[in-house]
Amino acid sequence: MLKCIIIDGQPQAVQSLKNHIKKVSFLDYAGSFPDSTSAMNSLKNKACDLIFLDAPKTLQPGNNYISIFQKYAMVILTSSNRRLALEGFEHDVVDFLLKPVLYERFNRAVEKAFKLKFPPGQSNHISYPAAIKGGFIFIKEATRLLRVELDDIYYVKGLKNYVSILTKSHRIVSLQTMKQMEELLPPHRFIRVHRSYFVAIDKIISVEKQQIHVKDKMIPVGSIYQTMFMKKLMKMNNP
Repeated sequence: MLKCIIIDGQPQAVQSLKNHIKKVSFLDYAGSFPDSTSAMNSLKNKACDLIFLDAPKTLQPGNNYISIFQKYAMVILTSSNRRLALEGFEHDVVDFLLKPVLYERFNRAVEKAFKLKFPPGQSNHISYPAAIKGGFIFIKEATRLLRVELDDIYYVKGLKNYVSILTKSHRIVSLQTMKQMEELLPPHRFIRVHRSYFVAIDKIISVEKQQIHVKDKMIPVGSIYQTMFMKKLMKMNNP
């Protein structure tokens, strides 16, 4: 679990980040602050793991604004000015999020923070959260963008330049590649088990003889994915 705070003087931006935080089960919202002074007073008494920090209008080399907060926690920088991204990374922030912050981009940033805090294989008792719920992605179907709830996806099958996504209610065929799907699907919830398949980890019923039983289908596990798949599966804990 990552305890996180928001430092931002814009109520709308704060609310947007709060909504994103609530969708990620390994994030624990610990408060928001309109300015750095009030945030610093809190950090001196209450520890946190991750700070969503609204960037000042300018960041100059040698400016210790970010480094002050990095003494207390990891920092993800946010700003409506994309030109601050490079300066932010020069200050070794975990990531830079352009406002307005989209959930898919937010999710990738906090995944990165989680892996920094809990590196895979660091300890047997540390594992990626298995029972994360909520969240969604947008998939192009014909001429429209379709919102798809992550909880509803069973598996994704690659079909050359298309993908077929089986959900609880129907099947979606989209003009996307498996590489594009890999960028959309959160890795703590979906795993690639074959060059043609991603499966939702929480939808796996059983695994036997390099085959995965998901819903009413047996999905093959490719030999190059077998070791990584089994290691990840064994580390999963269902709280």
